[in-house]
Amino acid sequence: MTVIIRQLRDTAEDAEAVNRVSRAAFRDLDGRPPAEGPEPEDEHARIRRLARSRHLAVTDPQGCWIAEQDGEPLGAALSLRREGVWVLALFVVLPSAQGQGVGRLLLERAAAYGRGCLRGLLCASPSAAAARRYRAAGFTLHPTMRLTGRVDRERLLDPGDVPVHRGNASHLHLLDSVDRRLRGAAHGPDHGFMLAHFEELLVADTLAGTGYCYRDGGTVQLVAATSKRIAARLLREALARVPADTDADVSFLTAEQEWAVDVGLDLGLSLSTRGYLGVRGMRPPAPYVPNGGYL
Repeated sequence: MTVIIRQLRDTAEDAEAVNRVSRAAFRDLDGRPPAEGPEPEDEHARIRRLARSRHLAVTDPQGCWIAEQDGEPLGAALSLRREGVWVLALFVVLPSAQGQGVGRLLLERAAAYGRGCLRGLLCASPSAAAARRYRAAGFTLHPTMRLTGRVDRERLLDPGDVPVHRGNASHLHLLDSVDRRLRGAAHGPDHGFMLAHFEELLVADTLAGTGYCYRDGGTVQLVAATSKRIAARLLREALARVPADTDADVSFLTAEQEWAVDVGLDLGLSLSTRGYLGVRGMRPPAPYVPNGGYL
C-alpha cells in the first residue's frame, strides 16, 4: 500500500489523528502492553494537544506533516520556525509503521522547513530510533533530568527580595526580550497560545534582571530568566502554587540547569533521568527549562 505524506490541515480531524498516533507511540515507548491500551486521557491536556496541532497548522503549515495509508494516520512531524531557530515540536510514528521509512520521510519534510535556520532545538524521548535520526540531522543530544513528586510545604521558605507576580498579554515584549537573549529567538505567536492554554504566567521584572514561568496544574511548562537567581525564584514560586494534592513535574533539565535541580531537591522532589535536549548550532539555553512543544 502507498504511504502519503501531506501537510497537516487546520481541522479537528487532523488534530485528532495526530493525538491518536502520539498516544499510541508514547504508550509503546512507556512499555505498556497493547492489550492494556493507553492510560486514561486527561481532558484538559487532550484539548490543549488538539489546539496545539491546529495552532501550528496555521502558523507553520510548511513545517507540519502527517503520514497516511488508506486514510489512516501512521505518523506526524510538527515543526516551527521562529526568528532563525527551527524547532521540532513533535515527531511520532505508530509502532506498527516503524522501520519502514515513514519516520525518515516525515523528518525530511519537516527539516526542509528549517533550511536557512542557523539554530535548532528539540526535546527527545528515550527512543533509540529517534535519537539516531536526530544525530544524523546534526543535533547534539544532551541527556536530561526530571523532577517529580509532592512539594514539601514545610520547605517553602521566605522567597526573598525578588518579587513575582502574575503576567498577561501586556508582558509579551518582556517575554520576547528574554527569549531572544537566551535562545536567540522570540516565541512570537506561541506566547498567545500558552497564555490561553496554561493555567498561569509568572513574571519577575527587577533592576537585577527579568524572567518568566508558565505553570499548568503540577507541571512547570517553561522557565526563562536572565539570571539563575531569578530563574530559581520563579521555579520556587511555581512549585509553591502547585495544588497540595498534585504531583509536581519539571522536565528536560540538562546539566546546565543545576539551579533547577537544587530547587526541586530542596522542596522534596525526586530526580530521575529521561530523554534528551537536542541542540544544533547553539548551546542549551540557560537558565532555561524548555517546553517540549515549543522549546
